[in-house]
Amino acid sequence: MRTRSVLIVLFDGVQSLDVTGPLEVLAGANTWQAAHGGAPAFEIATASLGGGAVRSSSNLCVLPDRDLRAATGLDMVLVPGGEGTRPADPALVAWLRERGGQAGQLVSVCTGAFLLAEAGLLSGKRVTTHWAYCQSLAHRFPDLDVETEPIFVRDGHVVTSAGVTAGIDLALALVEDQLGREAALAVARRLVVFLRRPGNQAQFSAQLSTQVAQREPVGEVQQWIVEHPEADLSVEALSQRARLSPRQFARVFAAEVGMNPGRYVDRVRLEAARRLLEDSRDSVETIARQCGYGTPEAMRRAFLRALDVGPAEYRRRFHPGFSRSDKEHHADRDPVV
Repeated sequence: MRTRSVLIVLFDGVQSLDVTGPLEVLAGANTWQAAHGGAPAFEIATASLGGGAVRSSSNLCVLPDRDLRAATGLDMVLVPGGEGTRPADPALVAWLRERGGQAGQLVSVCTGAFLLAEAGLLSGKRVTTHWAYCQSLAHRFPDLDVETEPIFVRDGHVVTSAGVTAGIDLALALVEDQLGREAALAVARRLVVFLRRPGNQAQFSAQLSTQVAQREPVGEVQQWIVEHPEADLSVEALSQRARLSPRQFARVFAAEVGMNPGRYVDRVRLEAARRLLEDSRDSVETIARQCGYGTPEAMRRAFLRALDVGPAEYRRRFHPGFSRSDKEHHADRDPVV
């Protein structure tokens, strides 16, 4: 295995956790390698234009290893986000345009995607960024395919991630690419990251990704859905609980919550199922029933649609020490038709 050179770009106004999160993961991978008698997986360096100290958005002073202009032969360039990306430093954008494109892999965390886009390095790519800036990124750079929900997105040699802690998930995925799943999980445990999330997992939970309804009947129903995913959550049943007609309930719910009742129910059930797969040892069949799917096949279809992975495989990846059974393996296979 060849050691990969990684350059983390620094600038005034950088978000410090966008830098230190991935850096700690990659350094942890080197520690794991050393413990197993291997050479470092990553040669990590930080750099700024001119090589001078930078001040983060939280006023932390960071002294880089080198001047960006002296960097050559890079396997990976990682561009963090932060207030310093808005507006972009023209000199930094020029460096990225000239030198960043020569790197084997381009990685951005949070609003670092704006710097790569400004440098013309994301044209035609599928990308993501912090949820609060997805709309702005799509508006400013209409040639990008901006995905608002995933925590990170890969498109060829470009990998972009959502905000702040999503950079840790992205870095763990890079470690898995280089060293395998065992190493990535070991680093995650060392950093007390309970589970490594898949890239297409949503940036937000169902509750956080939606508005809280202000109208009392709708707000109460919204909370009741979260507490009772196994119940009859049809519009007809929910409208009776809200004491509204089905048509009026659907209209008011969408206006108050920001999505229609069916989509909200889908998100709540998926989140509940994910949590049980991660934390419990209940069977897929039991979890499907507890979360309102009725059958394992219905839950499998929901997982494949939202996460591109079936429930049993999801549990295998993200439940520490869980042994996948033949019955659960069958639950992830396409049904015989």
